Amino acid sequence: REKLAYIVDSTAAPVSAVAFITTWIGAELGYIDDGMSKIMMDSNMTAYAVFISSLKYSFYPILTLVFILFIIYTKKDYGPMFKAEKRAFDTGQVSPAATSKEDEPNMEDLSPIAGISLRWYNAVIPVLVVISMTIFGLVDTGMTSLYGQLSAIDGLNVNYSWSSVWSNISALPNGGGSLVSKLGTLIGSSDSYVALLWASISGVTMALILTVSQKIMGLFDSIHWMVSGFKTMMPALIILTLAWALASCTDELHTADFLSSALQNSVSPYVIPMIIFVLAAVIAFSTGSSWSTMAILYPIAIPTTYAICQANGLDAQISFEILLNVIATVLAASVLGDHCSPISDTTILSSLASDCNHIDHVKTQMPYAMTVGFVSLICCGTTTFFGGGWTVSIVVLIVAIAVLWLIANFFGKTQTVNT
Repeated sequence: REKLAYIVDSTAAPVSAVAFITTWIGAELGYIDDGMSKIMMDSNMTAYAVFISSLKYSFYPILTLVFILFIIYTKKDYGPMFKAEKRAFDTGQVSPAATSKEDEPNMEDLSPIAGISLRWYNAVIPVLVVISMTIFGLVDTGMTSLYGQLSAIDGLNVNYSWSSVWSNISALPNGGGSLVSKLGTLIGSSDSYVALLWASISGVTMALILTVSQKIMGLFDSIHWMVSGFKTMMPALIILTLAWALASCTDELHTADFLSSALQNSVSPYVIPMIIFVLAAVIAFSTGSSWSTMAILYPIAIPTTYAICQANGLDAQISFEILLNVIATVLAASVLGDHCSPISDTTILSSLASDCNHIDHVKTQMPYAMTVGFVSLICCGTTTFFGGGWTVSIVVLIVAIAVLWLIANFFGKTQTVNT
């Protein structure tokens, strides 16, 4: 169960962090847009275009997925995971013997109602609705925003229709002519918060319809358990609210300006991504939330990084690459902190979904997460030292993959089945 929980946890958040369109990215775009609006950079790139450009520095999510494949392919483990696998091989017990649960968090009972038919599509359909509505919301709000921008251009005849707006996107300064450029402009101009609101409401409505229509529960019980589900989200909402409040306080106190002036003559801009990596990981570990980490760090990290680059006389291209590295690092390191944190919602849900003791999952996953995290930290500093860019990032990524392969083979040991 420990190995299963590790695979589930480490293929969840890392994929959400690098996928082109997810609810995570929808929230991140808002933070990026707010942070970029505070710096005087001569760039017409939208928030989505900035995110796409920053993906080459998302080392931790990518290397985590690669490292999982190594562990599965080599069938080697080390640390507490090796002991857990040895127990399973030697005794046949996929879970450790029952112990006191006093040290476990109070997790919600997700047992299905007795006597009902378990249908896979009752879980898949609401998730697909959330994904579909997120994409629709991003496209619809983006089209509305672009229509307003295009209507302000003198001599341009544009109608409020999909075909008219899409065909005239290239008239905007950051529009571009290719399909990828147009799509980036469209999504970058969207209102991610509205899209996420539509998606969440549609998903929970679809879940209610499926539950009531199949007579799994009556309407009263369905609403009762829906509200109970809302209550379980309160800790996460409180953390996010406090994170947003802290971000607002740091903005009003001009914390970014203070840090920029205090650090510009004492810290090299090339080590800023590594510093941000450590800070993001620590904050995510402490709060158990990647989203709160983004809310706290983006308003500070983006202006501070750019100011330090300018104060050290770096040219615009290098400064922009370091900025992209920092933008990718905030979310990537947040995922690392999530994987190591016992109070992270994704870690708790992975334990629940895998029927694994929560503390055992944290203990067995942490050495693997820290291994990939340390390699990713070195990658963050190395890429900026050599000037950044896709070529440098790909070379560094290849070297990092080779290093992880050596680590998996050198430290890992293969289980021997007792007969």
